[in-house]
Amino acid sequence: MSEIKKLTADVNVSEFYENYVDFEEVSKLCIEEQEMLGYNWNYPPFEFDVDEVWNTYEKLKIIAFKIDFSEEELAHTFEEKELEFVLKRFERMKVKLMNEIYMLESEDAMGLFLGKCNLCMRCTREFGMPCKMPFKMRYSLESLGAYTDRVIEDLFGFEIKYAENGKLPEYLIFVGGLLYDKK
Repeated sequence: MSEIKKLTADVNVSEFYENYVDFEEVSKLCIEEQEMLGYNWNYPPFEFDVDEVWNTYEKLKIIAFKIDFSEEELAHTFEEKELEFVLKRFERMKVKLMNEIYMLESEDAMGLFLGKCNLCMRCTREFGMPCKMPFKMRYSLESLGAYTDRVIEDLFGFEIKYAENGKLPEYLIFVGGLLYDKK
């Protein structure tokens, strides 16, 4: 059975921005991903200045959930469709894990989604329609230009891993956060 561990680190937004944020470069990657997997309201392009979001807060709490797989799960070789199903099950788990971030929000704090939003089965952005859940949708670190792979390696010492050749990775990590101490 899989085990979930919560990892957190508090950092200054200005230092984080300087070390990990390059909106121009990362947004290109987000847009490429959307062209392959479908458009999403929590990914760029945006109708607001991302720098204004970063400049509104003093602190950032990185909140990551690391899912470690059991020996049995790691030993199993999955058929392609079966592996997709298993990974989607964990992807859907993000909605439940996001509740921990929503609970930390206040007038002076804004949650950041654990990667690409998956609140809806298909995002309405694909159809040119407004978001159906704007009260729950949040932007993610990567959608705001952060290199989350480097963040996880530098702050927690873990490498982001992916499933391949019918095998689950040793672990999955979902990365979100909380911007707080509004200026």
